[in-house]
Amino acid sequence: MAGRFLFAIPFAVFGINHFLMLDYYMGMLTSFIMPLGVYTIFLTGLLMIGVSISIMTRWYVRQAAYVLAGLLFLFIVTIHIPHLLIEEEKTIYLITLLKDISLMGGSLMIAGVCGEKS
Repeated sequence: MAGRFLFAIPFAVFGINHFLMLDYYMGMLTSFIMPLGVYTIFLTGLLMIGVSISIMTRWYVRQAAYVLAGLLFLFIVTIHIPHLLIEEEKTIYLITLLKDISLMGGSLMIAGVCGEKS
């Protein structure tokens, strides 16, 4: 039970931060990936909050974990990899890339072992 909360709470905080720290997240984005700009940041924030609630309450955990894995994959492809290619100082971008890869793996493991609320 504690593992479920320890995994989900940071995503709720990240989701809330998408609304509170909008300028920060806009600065992270490369120009070719944001067709909807600020609305995409709001959508990802809502998705992370929803996924977090779903995992903590054990409702639709498998679907939520797949959504989270997909979201993390999009972050990897659209944010982390472009920054690795563009920026000169690559260390922090490599760390965040590896962090999101491991979180995506954790999401896929959760999806593989968790069913719906019984």
